[in-house]
Amino acid sequence: MVPSHEAAVAANRFGLGARPGELDQIGRDPKAWLANQLNTRQVLPPELRDLPHSSENVRLFFVAKKMMRQAKKNKDRSRRKMMRKRIRRAFQKEAAAHSLAAVNSDQPFRERLVRFWANHFTVSVRNGKVRPVAYAFEREAIRPYVTGRFADMLLAVARHPAMLVYLDNQRSIGPNSRAGRRRKKGINENLAREILELHTMGASRVYTQDDVISFAKMLTGWTMMGRKSDTPGRFTFRQAIHEPGPKRFLGRVIPESGMREAETAMLMMASHPETAWHVATKMATHFISDNPSPDAIAHIASAFSKSGGDLRATSLALLQLPEAWQPKPMKMKSPAEYVISVARALDTDLNEGKGMVRAQNILGQKPYAATSPAGWPDKAEAWAAPEAMLERLEWGASMAVHAKRDLDPISFANSILGPTVSRKTLTWIARAPSVREAVALIFASPAFQRR
Repeated sequence: MVPSHEAAVAANRFGLGARPGELDQIGRDPKAWLANQLNTRQVLPPELRDLPHSSENVRLFFVAKKMMRQAKKNKDRSRRKMMRKRIRRAFQKEAAAHSLAAVNSDQPFRERLVRFWANHFTVSVRNGKVRPVAYAFEREAIRPYVTGRFADMLLAVARHPAMLVYLDNQRSIGPNSRAGRRRKKGINENLAREILELHTMGASRVYTQDDVISFAKMLTGWTMMGRKSDTPGRFTFRQAIHEPGPKRFLGRVIPESGMREAETAMLMMASHPETAWHVATKMATHFISDNPSPDAIAHIASAFSKSGGDLRATSLALLQLPEAWQPKPMKMKSPAEYVISVARALDTDLNEGKGMVRAQNILGQKPYAATSPAGWPDKAEAWAAPEAMLERLEWGASMAVHAKRDLDPISFANSILGPTVSRKTLTWIARAPSVREAVALIFASPAFQRR
C-alpha cells in the first residue's frame, strides 16, 4: 500500500527525508508523529554525547596556537602544518558526528528545527577562531532550547564564545570604561546590529542607528574567559570594559546595571511584535514555500506572541496550517538537506558521516561556513543554478551504488516518497536497465529534489 500524502509531507518537509519503513511508522496521524517529537524531553543524540564542551575545545585551540607561534619562531613549517591539520581534523570529526546524528535520528522534525535555529543564529568558520566551537555552539546554545523560550535561546547564543568571537564582541570596549579611557579603544557594533537585524526584529523601521549604538554599549563587557583561565571560553562579564551610564533603547531608558542592561534589552526584543513577525516569516519560508502567504505568517506570529515566545507552541502552530500540508513539494532542498535525505533513504552512514561532510563541501554548502551572518539562503534560487544541479545529480547517481542488489526500485520509491513521486517518474524507474540506474533516477526526480 502506498503511504499517504500527509505521511510523505511529514517525513520530507518537516523531517529530513524518509528512511526505509518510516512512512509506514508515521501511519494515518502524521501531525501526532511530529508533535510527539516536541513533547519528549530533550536528549542529546548518542553520536554527540562524547564530544567535548566548548571550553575544552577553546583550551586545546589556545595550546595549538601557542605551539604554532613557537614553530613559526623556530621556522618549523612541518610542525605548524601539523597543528593546523589537528585543528581541522577535530572540526571534521564533529561535523561527521552531527551528520550521523541527523541520518540516524528517529526525531527528524526536532533535528530539522535544530538546524533551522542554528542557521538563524549563524556562526561561521570563515572566521578561523570559530572553528573549534562551531558545533559546540549548536549543542550548547541551540539544542537545549528548540522547544523552550526564544528569549532563553537568544541569551544563550549571545553568551556563547562562538558568537562572541564571530561578531567580535570580545574586542568591544566602552570608550568611557576604565579600560577604554586607558587604551583609547572603541565599541564594536557587530553583535548588536546582527541581534537586532537578523536574530530578532529584522530590517525594521522601529529601531534606529542610535538604538544599535546604545545596545552595543550595553554589550560591552560581554566576553569570555582567556587562555590563562581554568575554563577558557566560558562566558564572563568584565565590568572594567563596560560602558558606564544609562542607555536609551527603543524609547526606554535602561539604567546602569552592568550585565543586566543587555539582558533587559534582549528580553525587550524577544517579546517585540517585530520579532514575532520576523521569526514567523523565516519559519514559514523554511517549512511552507519560498513565498508564504501573509495569513500563514500571521498565524505563526500570533502563536509566538501569545505564548511568550514558546518555540514548542510556535512549531505546533505551524503544523495546523493547511498550507504546510499541500501535497506538492514546494521547497528546493539545500545541498546539506539533499545529502542527508539520500543517506537516510539508503540507510547508510557514508563512512561514519565523513562522506556526508565531503559531499556538502563538493555541493557548495560546507558545514558551518556561511558567507555572512545572515546564514545559508533558504530559497531555491540560491541552489538551482545549472552547474550546481549537475553536480548534485552526479553525486546522487554515484550514491546509488549503496543500494541493495535485490532492491525493488518501485517499492523503494514509494517507501520514501509515497504518492509525491509522479507516474511519469515511476515509468522511467520501471524502464531502468539496472537497480543502480533506477535508484539514480529516484534521487534525480523532482519529488526527491524538493520537499
